[in-house]
Amino acid sequence: MPYFMFQGRFTHSALKSFLAKPEDRSKAAAKLAGACGGRLHRYYTTLGRYDFLSILELPDLEAATACAMAVASGGHVGGMVTTRLLTPAESMTGMAKAQAAAPSLPLP
Repeated sequence: MPYFMFQGRFTHSALKSFLAKPEDRSKAAAKLAGACGGRLHRYYTTLGRYDFLSILELPDLEAATACAMAVASGGHVGGMVTTRLLTPAESMTGMAKAQAAAPSLPLP
């Protein structure tokens, strides 16, 4: 199954809620991954541009879309970014295909 990285920022109201009642969001991420047919590998709270990062293994792009839309529709997360992650083997396959395709580019 493919891997996906999800990153997002919590809204002001979500952060206020966490201050009032701290919560381990990895449990919600694991439940969502399971509902989309996959599983959560890692969940991190992050500093900087995003407030969280999670790595999910999901069956396909449709499942990743469903997870991203479910998170965003809750209203507590903004700036969602979903990134398809490639294994080293997938990267090597892509490089081989690029090597074969590169000669078809016209020279300037």
